[in-house]
Amino acid sequence: MQAAIERTYPGSKTRVVDSYKYAASVMSHVVSNGYIGMVKTIPQMYRFLYSRAERATEVGPFRAWAHQFTAGNLRPLMERERPDVVICTHAFPCGVMAEYRRQFEDAPPVVGVVTDFAVHSYWMHDNVAAYAVATPEMRSAMIARGIEGDRIHVTGIPIKPQFSADAVNRTALRERLGLPPDRRVALLMGGGLGIGPLGKMLDALDGVGEPVCAVAIVGRGARSEARVLARATRVGYPVRVLRFVENVYDYMHAADVLVTKPGGLTSAEALAAHLPLLLFKPLPGQEERNTRYLVQRGAAVRAKTQDDLGRQAATLLADGGKREKMREAMARLAKPDAAAQIAAIVAGLAQDAKGEALR
Repeated sequence: MQAAIERTYPGSKTRVVDSYKYAASVMSHVVSNGYIGMVKTIPQMYRFLYSRAERATEVGPFRAWAHQFTAGNLRPLMERERPDVVICTHAFPCGVMAEYRRQFEDAPPVVGVVTDFAVHSYWMHDNVAAYAVATPEMRSAMIARGIEGDRIHVTGIPIKPQFSADAVNRTALRERLGLPPDRRVALLMGGGLGIGPLGKMLDALDGVGEPVCAVAIVGRGARSEARVLARATRVGYPVRVLRFVENVYDYMHAADVLVTKPGGLTSAEALAAHLPLLLFKPLPGQEERNTRYLVQRGAAVRAKTQDDLGRQAATLLADGGKREKMREAMARLAKPDAAAQIAAIVAGLAQDAKGEALR
């Protein structure tokens, strides 16, 4: 999205800021360590808290304090950088910037970019200038909660343009990547937090009848890489284990199926690449909602157990017709130009804000 903004808004520069660095340390630990620990050990509790918070009609006292505290801490940064627009891709900084606009008259306009296929009430504030959402259903849900429709733009989730499935030569791509041309290719991804069950995915694929190979992208964690490498030596098919890679889109275009947790960005990338999704172990809350949205529209299949994952993978890898139907469904949902649309919204707000400042 940064590149799209800099192309669309001439002379602009972008900077990425981690808002949690400006929050109270207790808040940062609660959100990061608490979230990861809860979804690993007591996911039912996180599911309950997520649903309860979504039904709330007022900001709770702890969240209100966290927004106020962080907004105050952001003041020196904002005075130094003087941004034309602030873009928030997470609900917490969106709430912080909504509070910042309440506290400071010189606050820039704020754009909330929701990177899932469902929207939580934590995103919704009356002084956010614009929202970019993935689906018309999300827009309807926000209007029902009192957000004006002209502030909500159905753009899709911003991804790199390279994920688009247009004009991809899969045979040549597999040759360049060193992937076997005579096997089905399963791409395995476990999410940025490193808690995806890649080992179970590898074991589940061991029983499929089709000749298969797997590419497992484990992210930046050396510990995750070591675990997956150890598991890969025990399966009866070729496995390539990769850390963080810049060209995920190449592997998506080369693969026959993506086995993954349904994070919003990864799912949006797969939609653009027309790569059938086999979803496994979604996290409570937003990932469960992403799963429902994608499965109901024919773009994904969900496996609830490891045995079910093996059965679903075997069917999907063997049935070219089913994969083609899923690709057609994905083409209807894909929005590969989302970043460009959002960049145009940002550029318009920035120019309007400059015009107001001159008057």
